[in-house]
Amino acid sequence: MPLSVCQLCAVDFTFKHFLTPVVDGMQRQGWRVTGLCSDGIFVPDLAARGYRIQTLPIARSVNPFKHAASLIRLVQLFRRERFDILHAHTPIAALLGRIAARLAGIPMVVYTAHGFYFHDQMRPLPKAFFVFLERLGGAMTDLLFTQSAEDAATAVDQRFLPADRVVAIGNGVDPDTFMPGDVAVRMRIRTALGIPAQAIAIGMIGRMVSEKGYGEFFAAAARIAGTHRDVYFVAIGDRLPSDHAGSIDAELESAREALGPRLILTGLRDDIPDLLSALDIFTLPSYREGMPRTIIEAMMMALPVVATDIRGSREEVVDGETGLLVPVRDEVALADALLKLTDDPAARRRMGEAGRARALALFDESKIVARQIAEIRARLPAGLRERA
Repeated sequence: MPLSVCQLCAVDFTFKHFLTPVVDGMQRQGWRVTGLCSDGIFVPDLAARGYRIQTLPIARSVNPFKHAASLIRLVQLFRRERFDILHAHTPIAALLGRIAARLAGIPMVVYTAHGFYFHDQMRPLPKAFFVFLERLGGAMTDLLFTQSAEDAATAVDQRFLPADRVVAIGNGVDPDTFMPGDVAVRMRIRTALGIPAQAIAIGMIGRMVSEKGYGEFFAAAARIAGTHRDVYFVAIGDRLPSDHAGSIDAELESAREALGPRLILTGLRDDIPDLLSALDIFTLPSYREGMPRTIIEAMMMALPVVATDIRGSREEVVDGETGLLVPVRDEVALADALLKLTDDPAARRRMGEAGRARALALFDESKIVARQIAEIRARLPAGLRERA
């Protein structure tokens, strides 16, 4: 009988965009994998593509009554399905899932931290609260994966789990999907977006919330646009219905007034490699990250990257070699770094090529998935090993 695995996250967006590679990898091993998340617009497509997926409401809020209801439903589902492994993702879903897994008797519990909820800029009292919650969850976890090495060190230092049960696995994308150099695709996308052939296009990808740094991106764009009429700015993403992070409505309206047609909002898109091919510079000025996949995608596409100097991002971007790092919440420094690359085509080319080489060496998705599966297999309880 094959191993039965539950891949749990809060929303279907996360499952579609971040979990399908590891699900595919586990299924290639012959394991039976069930996805579990809140219902959403991506669930029908995931089911149509052959993923075994169940839905259960998991609120991305601090409402304890909603969480209590989710916990009860999780325990009931886990007892009914009798999974061998719970692999949990995203902070709230992971905490509720790990509690439910222990109550339901799931033999092995794995948690991938795609970036802890607390971060370096957080006030001490809230940060202490979220550190406490991670310790609580760690007491019910057999194996913790972090994407960044800094998060792994933090997990050990803060006593979430012992060092031998914490593994930094990195993050990755498919290098065959994110392949640079198709000039025809670049021109087709530029024409569709309204970007002139000779213009410089600077873009970012992310949920349209304040913590992704959109406010700083728009402010930096306005600064650059005043002196550089041939620079266009592309924002790829949207605000999810489940998002409770800060709104950027006021900043967006100001940017529209300042930039006019040189600000391009694509919304949510599935053709990310094609969109990246239309750019000349990629930026991610976010406040906190785990190990951002979008930076890796841009590096694979041989784009120079300007990112904030935060954990995760600074493990991907080598300052001065594959891109530039700037302070958090600093629109002036962001504008200066983007201008430096805007005005230097040779630097853009050199950093883009170095980024592609670094991404191929360190961020190949197949290697990341294989390592996760190997680490899980090596730690299976005795009664499950012969089924792996």
